[in-house]
Amino acid sequence: MVATVVTYLEMTTPAPDRPAPDLDGIRFAPLEADVATYRDLFARVGAQDWLWFSRMQMADDDLAAILNDPDVTLHTLLKDGTPEALLELDFREDGACELAFFGVTPALLGTGAGRLLMNHATRLAWQRLITRFHVHTCTLDHPGALGFYRRSGFTPIRQEVEIAPDPRLTGVLPKDAGSHVPIFP
Repeated sequence: MVATVVTYLEMTTPAPDRPAPDLDGIRFAPLEADVATYRDLFARVGAQDWLWFSRMQMADDDLAAILNDPDVTLHTLLKDGTPEALLELDFREDGACELAFFGVTPALLGTGAGRLLMNHATRLAWQRLITRFHVHTCTLDHPGALGFYRRSGFTPIRQEVEIAPDPRLTGVLPKDAGSHVPIFP
């Protein structure tokens, strides 16, 4: 089993853009993704390093239904034509937007690309008629994630502990995924 502390955060008014560097060769774009393409990017952004597993174990039809829902939007940062970031906004709840998945691949970590991506995320979320923009992060994510979300304008509202079967032991992820989390066979 793996245990994690989940922190839920929200933003109830639009936050201003944060300074982000001008990244040569990086372009913000919609992501047209089938299930395989999405899972590849999901793995590169979060599954391998941070033990994201929810979408990796989801049935293809269930994931395709989410990806093709008109109230779910996908975007990325392209580097030399390759998607190197995942931004998934979920507007399926009336009056709200969930920042469902957000992150950059190791190729963009530490470059300021996350701030650039969050500026786009905030603008896109608040272009719709919402009163709440929300996200959750956990202790399996990048250790700077919670602080990043707070600096981006989100306020923590509650925490929970979640326990799930270790995806490395169930075969969902390779044994070397999430090396910061010990395996207890």
